[in-house]
Amino acid sequence: MPVGCRKFLLFALALIGSWIAGLTVPPTWMVERVALDAQADESGQLFYQVQGESVSFSPVPMAQAQLNPERVAGSRVEPPVREEYVSVEESVDGETRTVYYRLNAVFHFGWLSLLPALVAVLLCWVTREPITALLGGVVSGALILGRYDLTGEVLIPSFATTNSASILVLYLWLLGGLMGVWSRTGAAQAFAEFVTARFVRGPRSAKLVAWLLGVVFFQGGTVSTVLVGTTVKPIADQERVSHEELAYIVDSTASPIASQLAFNAWPGYVQAFIFVSGVSFLATESDRIAFFFQSVPFCFYAIFAVLGTFLLSVEKPLFLGKQLKEAMVRARETGALDAPDAAPLAAKELQGSNVPEGYKPHILEFFLPLGTLIALAVGTFIAFGSPNVHWAFGAALLLAAGMALAKGMSLKDLITGFQDGIKGVLIGSVILLLAITIGGISRETGGGHFLVEQLGSSIPYFILPVLLQLLTIVIAFSTGTSWGTYAVAFPLAMPLAWAVATGQGLAHPELFMTLCFAAVMDGSVYGDQCSPISDTTVLSSVCTGCDLMDHVKTQIPQASIAAGLAAICWTGVAFLTA
Repeated sequence: MPVGCRKFLLFALALIGSWIAGLTVPPTWMVERVALDAQADESGQLFYQVQGESVSFSPVPMAQAQLNPERVAGSRVEPPVREEYVSVEESVDGETRTVYYRLNAVFHFGWLSLLPALVAVLLCWVTREPITALLGGVVSGALILGRYDLTGEVLIPSFATTNSASILVLYLWLLGGLMGVWSRTGAAQAFAEFVTARFVRGPRSAKLVAWLLGVVFFQGGTVSTVLVGTTVKPIADQERVSHEELAYIVDSTASPIASQLAFNAWPGYVQAFIFVSGVSFLATESDRIAFFFQSVPFCFYAIFAVLGTFLLSVEKPLFLGKQLKEAMVRARETGALDAPDAAPLAAKELQGSNVPEGYKPHILEFFLPLGTLIALAVGTFIAFGSPNVHWAFGAALLLAAGMALAKGMSLKDLITGFQDGIKGVLIGSVILLLAITIGGISRETGGGHFLVEQLGSSIPYFILPVLLQLLTIVIAFSTGTSWGTYAVAFPLAMPLAWAVATGQGLAHPELFMTLCFAAVMDGSVYGDQCSPISDTTVLSSVCTGCDLMDHVKTQIPQASIAAGLAAICWTGVAFLTA
């Protein structure tokens, strides 16, 4: 059977299986319980804080709740409400206290909840066609959920969101436009030649520059990925650094660094999910943020991941996967930055300079827009608590275009460069939109909720951190998001860790809680980093010009070594808590 027919047959079987599952398997409902750090205002109205905003609520006793877990858990019938606030009288340290919870009605389809992500990942692996694979995963999830109007019920609602519009504006128009203008003016090439002549002496120093910038841009996620990738690519290309190497360094110094140098939005976001009633060191928001920073030395995966990329940068890796090693040899010996069958996400329009005749590039055409970009990103982060990357990239694009026009480039040539830039990142933007869509579909089918439901409090304490790591790896890999995984996993993991620590009489329960917290943090980062449907994975490929699946395949062995070492460390330290 021809290869194309086999791929089509695989695609068809996956969709038929999803359709049958959607027709025959009803959803199983469960209740997600989130403990609230509740306070009362002057009028006695209860409220809690979520990312700096107050949310008022009026609880009912658990016995009267429509979402009482005893009534809803395991039911195949949709409950009358999806969210409810309750009060519960609990004994804490010998005292009876009123504890407040937010109950969320969620559902899953058992193991079938993981099918959309599994379809997407398998198709990515087999076909090496990300758009087809991601669309297959989206269709699979839609069939399971019974949404047969794919455009009206799935794609349009997903694309017509602020998040999707933000992606189109930022990554298609602003990032693509800026890269296109730099290509047209020759600014990127001028920057590469300038840095190479003064600082870079070969592939090793080029990669070290990428690693250092990844550490400097510690906001993490998409911001770090885009800034480092677009800045270093011209240098790395000139020094014959394979796109697989560069994509791995860029990706592995994004979220791992953000969880280590956490002077960003991460602590404020995560602390909202780790309140546990009766646990004094998690009692207030400041306590929980302090707990976040105390866990940093125990985020072993992040430490090993950053250390591993540093060793790769200086070409002294402790371990090197076969495919990454082949990519390094290929690039050094032949100058081929991509594999022969690669389909880089940065199209040919951005693979070199296309300077109009008579136009002389200048290094300032790169430095000034880049400096403006960084200054605005950092400045808005300091001023508002999060970087406004739209302002930053918009200002950089306007400055780059203005400088080109001021130096005599015709408006026609400038627009041509802008258009070429958009063409260059168009496929990547489509993949990014589909990745976000399938991430949403995977969360709706309830795979994460199903997985956390499988854990129980009778788990031996010394294996709980590793189990939480594996659990969050699967959730993050299947949904493509670490932050989404935190929202699902932490409300279960932290109370479970406390129950295990106190129930099994551990001598150092706070240390044990710290280990479990770090395992959830790092498992989510690893799963997100290695997932082909993650926005940072896609952007790492786009900004470095790498084939998406080549990036995934060469990254997983390196990242898995770091994850394995982290698991050993957590297990070893867990024994010390007894």
